[in-house]
Amino acid sequence: MNKLRTLYLCLITMAISPVSILGQEDSYGLKENISYYSDSHSDPYLQERCKLDLYYPKDKKDFATVVWFHGGGLKNGNKSIAGRLKNQGIAVAAVNYRLYPKAKAPAYLEDTAASIAWVFKNIEQYGGSTEKIFVSGSSAGGYLTGMVGLDKRWLGAHGINADQIAGLIPLAGQMFTHFTIREERGIGKTQVMVDDLAPISHIRNDAPPILFVTGDRTMEMIARWEENAYMYRMMLEVGHPDARLLELQGYGHAPQEAFYPLLLKEMNRVLKLRGNK
Repeated sequence: MNKLRTLYLCLITMAISPVSILGQEDSYGLKENISYYSDSHSDPYLQERCKLDLYYPKDKKDFATVVWFHGGGLKNGNKSIAGRLKNQGIAVAAVNYRLYPKAKAPAYLEDTAASIAWVFKNIEQYGGSTEKIFVSGSSAGGYLTGMVGLDKRWLGAHGINADQIAGLIPLAGQMFTHFTIREERGIGKTQVMVDDLAPISHIRNDAPPILFVTGDRTMEMIARWEENAYMYRMMLEVGHPDARLLELQGYGHAPQEAFYPLLLKEMNRVLKLRGNK
């Protein structure tokens, strides 16, 4: 009965759109394959891979932006802009980053930070606000979201304070050291590893608002709900004022279609709390 009730509430949530960021009457632009590193880099794989697509409302000012990182275990996947995030009055920056085995840690984190920094430094020329930049991603993208949003050194290398991010919204992200990084070091998936490349090593009470979302704990990827639940509890322990955890019962790993309405609602919630529209 509880699972049915939770599923019903999730379906109701999916049917409700966040009013203040909707923009169905706006027209939209799309810039594809923008290099977020300078052209001076000589690495051909970096030049090929490190690009983003920017979808944005053309007739709106000071709009919010979500920087979106795809999943794929840091081994595969490609940038895409979900249809559910289009025509919502927001910009979406969909990012590609280098992948294993052509790249290894910390390249993934360097790319994540460089792409977010590009958005901070360029979104105003498209009409967006640097005060309304959210970071989100699915699975491996959720891991990258947590790492770069909590460990300030990555964005700091680009002159950006991670606390400038309006909100962090990881979907089923690994909160311990990612299993592909463990693989790089010859460590198996079931062996727990927590080092400085684990989001949970960077818990702090002054981080941006953070919403952890996972699929059903009985259907998720191994230990994914447990890691997020532990991370959430530790954020509360250090006194973070705006950390929340949602479990989408009845859904498997990283259920993106169920997640997108929650992402929009969370952006809307944070902006309302800050007095922004």
